[in-house]
Amino acid sequence: MKVAVIGVGAMGLEMAGHVSHAGHEVVVSDIDAQKRVQAKANGLEVAETLAEAALHGEVCLVVVATDDQSREVTRDILNTGRPGAAIVIAATNDPRNMQALGAEAAAKGFRFVDAPVVFGLQGAKDGELVSLCGGSAEDIAFIEPVLTAYSRAIHHVGPVGAGQLAKTCNNMMHWAACVANYEVLLLAKRFGVDAQRMREILLDCPAHNVTLKRWDSTRFTWHEKDMDVALDLARDGGVALPLFGQVDQLVKRLGPERVKELLYGKEAEYLGQRIVPLDREHGGLG
Repeated sequence: MKVAVIGVGAMGLEMAGHVSHAGHEVVVSDIDAQKRVQAKANGLEVAETLAEAALHGEVCLVVVATDDQSREVTRDILNTGRPGAAIVIAATNDPRNMQALGAEAAAKGFRFVDAPVVFGLQGAKDGELVSLCGGSAEDIAFIEPVLTAYSRAIHHVGPVGAGQLAKTCNNMMHWAACVANYEVLLLAKRFGVDAQRMREILLDCPAHNVTLKRWDSTRFTWHEKDMDVALDLARDGGVALPLFGQVDQLVKRLGPERVKELLYGKEAEYLGQRIVPLDREHGGLG
């Protein structure tokens, strides 16, 4: 199958490599010249323009950063690509953006599927992502050979936009887990139990969660965007989510360095307070 990959940053580059290794004819494009150079160094065929790549693709896989970029790229494909081709948005977007773009694509005779992925950069490197798909069964079956190249599982969630809704639900759980994990281990540290040791113990308990397992590699890159989408949907849908209003504020106080300090340092910081382990005289267990 002829595949165009638009956007070859950290994720897109890995995904394009897997699609190529699976035997598909891959052409990639990116507005960043350095990323095009890197893709070429990785052995991928590079188009200098999006239009050139779009004309090639029976499937156009879009792996960009923002909703605005997804809109711009999709509309460029609609103007320059081959009618009947499938546009696949693997980026994380607002579900309503997908519905609008899906309608535009259908009006011009293109297939359209939103297929965001989970398990991040490591999953992309390993070819072990999970694709969450919104679209028709026919369109998802059409693109399945491409998704299979980088996915260990493919879920058809529902119509266009449903894949992004599933991704939003996953993101909400992930960021809530980040806050919960931090507060739990902070309490352990305060009372003199090594936070990394407590983490290892909890991974063998019902409190186990994948976020805790992979916590060292959590990049805290997209939490504001993810939570904005979640809370906008909740507001527009008339659903009160008081917990996630707090998560939205608290996760902004975290980051990779804070997590590493908590796990491996002598002290930790949270909400402007330095947390030092208590000694026995003051109620600690150490």
